[in-house]
Amino acid sequence: MSKPLDRREFVSKSAAAAAVGVAVGSATAAQASANEKVVVGVMGLQRGRDLAVSFARMPNVEIKYLCDVDSSRLESGVKVIEGEKGSARAKPPEAVTDFRRILDDKSVDALVCAAPNHWHGPATILGCQAGKHVYVEKPCCHNPAEGEMMIAAARKHNRAVQVGTQRRSGGGFKAAIQALREGVIGRVYLAKAAYNNVRGSIGVGKKASPPASLNYDLWQGPAPRTPYKDNRVHYNWHWFWQWGNGELGNNGVHTIDICRWGLDVDFPVRVTSSGGRYRYEDDQQTPDANTVCYEFADRKQIVWQGLSCNRGSEDFVAFCGENGSMHIDQNGGYRVLDERLKEVGTKSGLSRGDREHIDNFLSAIRNDQPRKLNAEIEIGHASTLLCHLGNIAHRTTGSIQCGTKGRILDEKAMALWGRDYEPSWAPKV
Repeated sequence: MSKPLDRREFVSKSAAAAAVGVAVGSATAAQASANEKVVVGVMGLQRGRDLAVSFARMPNVEIKYLCDVDSSRLESGVKVIEGEKGSARAKPPEAVTDFRRILDDKSVDALVCAAPNHWHGPATILGCQAGKHVYVEKPCCHNPAEGEMMIAAARKHNRAVQVGTQRRSGGGFKAAIQALREGVIGRVYLAKAAYNNVRGSIGVGKKASPPASLNYDLWQGPAPRTPYKDNRVHYNWHWFWQWGNGELGNNGVHTIDICRWGLDVDFPVRVTSSGGRYRYEDDQQTPDANTVCYEFADRKQIVWQGLSCNRGSEDFVAFCGENGSMHIDQNGGYRVLDERLKEVGTKSGLSRGDREHIDNFLSAIRNDQPRKLNAEIEIGHASTLLCHLGNIAHRTTGSIQCGTKGRILDEKAMALWGRDYEPSWAPKV
């Protein structure tokens, strides 16, 4: 059993870990040549608009294309990027509605995929096949089968595929995980995480014609065709299984990724889900109150609680060990408490790691090291898979048993491992 740290030892080790992080970051920056331009196309301009701005602010990155199936978003997006780069410094990005225009341009190095979840897997696979590196937003895929195909595509074409769980690159989170590895709370056996929000009802949608600015057919893309309703696009698709993964896939993936990282686990043996759509009676299919438990073979567990329609007071992420607990906030700041809840150490968080995550992706491209990523697709898939397993448990019996690489042992539940596709868009590796 590891001995508990006193406050002085904790501060000393935290400082050492931070120094190592700075040294590693400096070495990475020295390795990568900032003079080697990286040309980028961004797909999807909700979250993608923020990503486009972040990429545009990185040294020697050209945003050559902005893509969205809604022309009104394209117009405002181009203006934002023009303001970032300035007309004297770079050409304004080209606005396109079909991301295949980006893939066809051999001068483009990387695709940033921030389209809705049902696009993440198919677009990433097509991007790898076109020779592009890919930065794909979380959750990395709509279903487990796509995650497996994304790994295969990245390996086959030797492409860097970074998943947008940016806290993997945050200095505070790295220091926290390092402290856990060094035994700051002894053997760690439980991780708890929460997400809370106050979302209103999405109502009952009415069939309507899509707005003139929206190419709804291309928005649906790989998903089977469904008539347009007025309460789904541009955000409420998250709450329909056809396109989204509920709050667990939308925001839970961030904290579950940290839990998995800190516990040093990959695939669970049992997943239990409890909850439902309790607050409103409307079209939403995914739960607004949800508790999911993941049990692992080596006597470890992750517990996630999501509340979409209530505020809560739970920790962002907390770890429990033999000698105490660690509590981490959204920016990587953390406190360590002993078994009697006495605080024995603290560390402030600096950021979520957004800029560092993009820099890590660009460095992997410039150094031709596609696996040197903090949230490489194999890591991102393992964390996203936990979200999928929680949703599958919720949609079936409430509790599922898992075998090798998380595969579900119940045949009926395993039917949700993949999905049906619009035939012309079905992904292939």
